[in-house]
Amino acid sequence: MNELTIGLLIGVVTLIVLGTGIPVAFGLGVVAVGFMIAFDGLRSIEFLADTLYAGLNDFTLVSIPMFVLMGAAVASSRAGSDLYEALARWFSRVPGSLVISNLGACALFSAMTGSSPATCAAIGRMGIPEMQKRGYSDDLATGAIAAGGTLGILIPPSVTMILYGIASETSIGRLFLAGVMPGLMLTGLFMLWALFLCWKRGEGLAQIGDRYSLRQKLEVLPRILPFLLIIAGVVYSMYGGLATPSEAAGVGAMLCLLLVVIIYRVWQPTALWHIMRDGMRESVMIMMIIGTSVLFSYMLSSLYVTQSIAEWIALLDINRWMLLFFVNILLLVAGCFLPPAAVILMTTPILLPIIVNAGFDPIWFGVILTINMELGLITPPVGLNLYVINGIAPKIKLPTILYGALPFMMCMVVGMLLLCLFPGIATWLPDYLMGPGL
Repeated sequence: MNELTIGLLIGVVTLIVLGTGIPVAFGLGVVAVGFMIAFDGLRSIEFLADTLYAGLNDFTLVSIPMFVLMGAAVASSRAGSDLYEALARWFSRVPGSLVISNLGACALFSAMTGSSPATCAAIGRMGIPEMQKRGYSDDLATGAIAAGGTLGILIPPSVTMILYGIASETSIGRLFLAGVMPGLMLTGLFMLWALFLCWKRGEGLAQIGDRYSLRQKLEVLPRILPFLLIIAGVVYSMYGGLATPSEAAGVGAMLCLLLVVIIYRVWQPTALWHIMRDGMRESVMIMMIIGTSVLFSYMLSSLYVTQSIAEWIALLDINRWMLLFFVNILLLVAGCFLPPAAVILMTTPILLPIIVNAGFDPIWFGVILTINMELGLITPPVGLNLYVINGIAPKIKLPTILYGALPFMMCMVVGMLLLCLFPGIATWLPDYLMGPGL
């Protein structure tokens, strides 16, 4: 059995194991250990503990639980409702303003939490009933929230970007900056589609008559601006060389907890315990996936699967853009079945050498990969955001939510095409602020 056949067998077995519903971390670990024993014998277990420890022995990983805690603190407060209220007041004179407000709130809340499901849940609970009351169709109301929630893994600070930075050994600060302009571009494309659909259907015109005074518009800002300033400060401290990602994340998490206590009076021990519990639960899940994915990658490398796939693709006489097209298809399919963390940690060691040899920028590719992961969040059969929306709006059927999300998927595809035509959308800001990359 040659290496490529072994790789295909590993892929099939991995999909079958993960398809059983077993947690991703344990599934990857079982497959890795099973194939190591099958091909290298029981002696391969000697390296198990060392490999797992080496995968987690990285100080940069400290930033992950800190950013997760930062998001848990924000998600536990009324920050989402305040963001929604502020944007609804400022955009009240725009046709389809409620959809625009929801998309804007999703983008900002995503930046504060870095969690797509949390964004869908927080903004969707308020936004979907309000849009239904104002006469918006169910597919537009739910599709906009489902798509807007995906921005959480692109707009910094992003745990997904941190994982890609660790797996690819690229600058996390540069990756964060690379996600800013594409994140704003996707938000703009979502808003343009929503405006077009509202104009075409004649929806969202009733609230144009709603008027808010300047005082009413300004009175909600003091509660949300401190959180946005923390995000800006975290990103600036990293790309400005003032702090490492772990240091910036730790300070950001502490400040977010303080703001939640001061502004929203979340000071009860039970409430604080829930924040810590939720943050710990998600952090441990991510860390377990990281550890077992490193073991999975070690297994692929020890069986020469990774090297053989890279050599096979390198020998293919195809245009580099066609190569990128097939890579995107692979990532999209993987993202439909697996969470972003697992896909990034499993595929980056294999794909990155191929992408770099083809002449693509690894920072730019990190943004492309992340958008593919966003697509996976609203694409069946897993489509986590679709099920979150269905959970908070059970009266709206899942096919209706999917129908509403489809045009926003097309907006993401358009966004990736624009990034291919104009890679500077992703690379200009990090190059301008941090100097040209290597």
